[in-house]
Amino acid sequence: MVLLNLGGVECRYGSVKILEDVNFVAKEGDFVGILGPNGSGKTTLLRSISRTLKPTKGAILLDNKDIYRMKSVELARQMAVVPQDNTIGFSFSAMDVVLMGRNPHMKRFQMESESDLTIAKKVMEMTRTWDLRQRSVSELSGGERQRVIIARALAQQPKILLLDEPMTYLDIINQLEVMDLVKDLCAKTGLIVLAVIHDLNLAARYCSSALLLKDSRVYVAGKLEDVLTSDHIKRVFHVDAIVRKHLVTNSFYVIPLSPRKAPIARGCSIHLICGAGTGTWLMKVLLDEGYSVTTGVLNVLDADFETSELLKIPAVSESPFSPISEKADKANLDLMRKASRIIITSAPFGLGNLQNLIAAKEALKNGIPTYIVDEVPIQKRDFTDGKAAKLLAELVEKGAIVVKNGSEMLSILNASNKTGYAMREPIGIQGHIRARADNSPTGN
Repeated sequence: MVLLNLGGVECRYGSVKILEDVNFVAKEGDFVGILGPNGSGKTTLLRSISRTLKPTKGAILLDNKDIYRMKSVELARQMAVVPQDNTIGFSFSAMDVVLMGRNPHMKRFQMESESDLTIAKKVMEMTRTWDLRQRSVSELSGGERQRVIIARALAQQPKILLLDEPMTYLDIINQLEVMDLVKDLCAKTGLIVLAVIHDLNLAARYCSSALLLKDSRVYVAGKLEDVLTSDHIKRVFHVDAIVRKHLVTNSFYVIPLSPRKAPIARGCSIHLICGAGTGTWLMKVLLDEGYSVTTGVLNVLDADFETSELLKIPAVSESPFSPISEKADKANLDLMRKASRIIITSAPFGLGNLQNLIAAKEALKNGIPTYIVDEVPIQKRDFTDGKAAKLLAELVEKGAIVVKNGSEMLSILNASNKTGYAMREPIGIQGHIRARADNSPTGN
């Protein structure tokens, strides 16, 4: 079994220490993502492994052999590199460039054999560069040239492949094809891949393990799911992120969140009455704007409930397909009483969640400013024989403020927090919900 072992590796550029005490082991079939912010030492690590920059301390072993004691040709038969810079100084044809990958396997002054040509053709077909074989690399686009260089690395038939930001010049289809190819080689041939990747989602989809660098050291290393966590991303990149497993690809995906603003001094607590995904956008933007947000009552399988969990928003929940219980209603009312504003989104209302509107009436009666986002006509989302439409109309009569959409809602909130009082709606909009309620199917 092929093993790559780094023990106590330290690298410097002059007196500047770039890497310190790096330890990790990669074995056959591992696809290792080297992750970290700019300047954390990712490329330096690859340069030390590829023998471009000798460590000032520590050792790098390939099958228990110090790579800095191995002959260059011996190492080249086992290790290939795809660098950041894909420029090639001379106007070689694409085929000539790929055949350069066969040099470690040839004797001095030996011409390429039929076997070498067969291998070159095979890897060029794998990387979709066979049709470029006669063209000069100077005439190729950046993406085409990158695929040629990847083909050259594969032509070496290495046991270890080092990729330094290999997707830089590739469009999305070529990224997927190249990464699928490399991962397939890991699985079928035992190829070890170490790849510097900036795109965390690309790393999450393809890497089996990862090395996360911070401040020139290994912050954490191991299985991908243990490395790529919301907490680690926050501590290393200083970015809040949601990490979840995708149902289709069965791989992890990362959703970075915009930096949140400082909490707003007054009018900062918003309670959302929502459902069926109608509150998702508002939850996100309200948090980004610095508001404190709560929500409820939501069924556990509801899209808005999932969002509240991902964003760590306090929510009152109820079992799937269950009506709101007395306990959940009380908890919801408690959250409403603590809020300085209540927003009712254009959620569908059935008998199961109608109690949310009754609770909103109670909160409005207690003087809590209430807003109704009237984005979808109530007739299209009222499944209560007009009861929901009637309750919304009663809320308007009692002073609830009607807005057209979430963007207008956000503008009103921000304006009211600047002026220190709740803004009222334009003249004439109060009757909008009432008129719609009068036109409900039951006439209620």
